[in-house]
Amino acid sequence: MTAHHRTEVSVALAVLTLGAVLAFQAPGYFAAGNLVDVSMASVSVLVVAVGMTMVMLAGEIDISVASVFAITGALAGALAAAGVPLALACLAAPLVGGLLGAVNGALIAHWRIPSIVATLATMVALRDGWRWLTQGAWVQNLPAGFQWFGLSQPAYPVAAGAIAALVAAAAAFWLSRVAGGRAVVATGSNAEAARLAGINVPAVKFWLFVSSGALTGLAALLNAARFNQIPANAGVGLEMKVIAAVLVGGTAVTGGRGTMAGTILGVILLGAIGPALTFLGASAYWERAIQGAIILTAVGADAVRARRARGHRSGAARGVRVAA
Repeated sequence: MTAHHRTEVSVALAVLTLGAVLAFQAPGYFAAGNLVDVSMASVSVLVVAVGMTMVMLAGEIDISVASVFAITGALAGALAAAGVPLALACLAAPLVGGLLGAVNGALIAHWRIPSIVATLATMVALRDGWRWLTQGAWVQNLPAGFQWFGLSQPAYPVAAGAIAALVAAAAAFWLSRVAGGRAVVATGSNAEAARLAGINVPAVKFWLFVSSGALTGLAALLNAARFNQIPANAGVGLEMKVIAAVLVGGTAVTGGRGTMAGTILGVILLGAIGPALTFLGASAYWERAIQGAIILTAVGADAVRARRARGHRSGAARGVRVAA
């Protein structure tokens, strides 16, 4: 069993264990209405996590996703409320998300600003700029066709889930079967070796951030369609949940290692924890603490793994010198 599969099995077992605890301690968790709510909340997280997985596989990170999520969802709703044809209003969300992602990509790939610094700056600038522009006002008076995209309320979760599944499946296929996807993994494993092999590393990173922004816009649209009003501050804390889900799914902070299947399992686990805490009578604040612990544990594990790898390389080099 490979390291990837071991991680996926471990996360799947954690999901099953949590389910067993809830079945005995809080069977109301499995009521149909609650499962639909949990699933719908996780759909948007999954779509954002797909983009985040690809970015992190390349050894980068995007913590501006929550701000992009807020802007693109509200923008799509505002355009629809202003009478823009529904198809164009919906298209605006991933399009503007991609443009905002391009800003991140340019800062990181071409200006060589570390991704955590660049996306932290854009996160704050976008969130505060949007708050100033809207004065915190919610988008209201949405047209009837915007909510549920004209589908019935029972049909919409099926359609949204199918879209998220298609996005995840397409990304998994691209990463494993297409040269561009393999270039992402190569870039995250060793950017200099990838460059020497003829891979345009800056271009790979630029388009990954564009894709992350576009997918975040799509996720915001899927989320906005659930409600008859759209808050200006949607997505607060989304970056923590997404990063934690990607990390618990086995994607390395340093890049080059991870799978989309692991990310899906991570989203399922993280999506279940928050509501589970409520049903078990624990404070909802523990959810953020758990997310932080997951991130810290993953970073620590990567550091230990990297130290061991350096030790093995040093030992091998000493062995070669002795043999010589």
